[in-house]
Amino acid sequence: MSPGRDNPSSVARRPVSVCIITKDEEENLPDCLSSVAWADEIVVVDSRSADRTREIAEKAGARVIERDFPGHVEQKNYAVEQARNDWVLCLDADERLSPELSASVKRALEDPGDRAGFECARLTFHVGRPIRHGGWYPDRKLRLFDRRRGKWGGRNPHDRVVLEGPAGRLEGDLHHFSYRSLSDHLRQIDFFTDIAAKEKRARGERSSAWRLAFHPLGKFLRMYLLKAGFLDGAAGFVVAVTGAYYVFLKYAKLREIEKADG
Repeated sequence: MSPGRDNPSSVARRPVSVCIITKDEEENLPDCLSSVAWADEIVVVDSRSADRTREIAEKAGARVIERDFPGHVEQKNYAVEQARNDWVLCLDADERLSPELSASVKRALEDPGDRAGFECARLTFHVGRPIRHGGWYPDRKLRLFDRRRGKWGGRNPHDRVVLEGPAGRLEGDLHHFSYRSLSDHLRQIDFFTDIAAKEKRARGERSSAWRLAFHPLGKFLRMYLLKAGFLDGAAGFVVAVTGAYYVFLKYAKLREIEKADG
């Protein structure tokens, strides 16, 4: 029996499938799955994890599909296509619904009206501390939608849901535990800037000394001063510096690709 199928409170609402893509997420996945245990179905598309990700997902009642990773947009759309219900709730393994957000999702599914989807505020935790400034919050994400009127789009790794119809807004925060340590944050920056640089090259964009020197500085000033990152204290400063580093590394890698291509 799928999670939440025997819950009387689910009778009045539209059934929903939770879609999660994973790769070696044994640390994050249990809390993510626990936050959506009430859902009618959980679909996990796993990119052949080497840890206990699949075992954890199956034990929680999820349907697990193994598939090579073609890109964030492609993998998330594939997960949505595998769902048995029209309404889907898409999550990353390092995200989880707050109790307030879970309640809001259920209310929205009782009467979505003409809305094709719903967005929520995402609160990111950096090394255990919630970051509420610097442009990181409310960081609204559209994650609940009718797959008949929506799909994943955007450019890797910056995917987003594209809707055909109006969107509503949910109450409560989507908690995002992406950075467990500074080393973890730097590893993720290295990974995602690889993807971003290749995407820029594929679109014909070019690096330059100006972009290498001034775009990172501009990013830091926007995050730390204009968007009040300083209000988060030392953590806000670290977040602004790493944001600038992301921009620098993205263009430095693009320049490296250009030189390798001749």
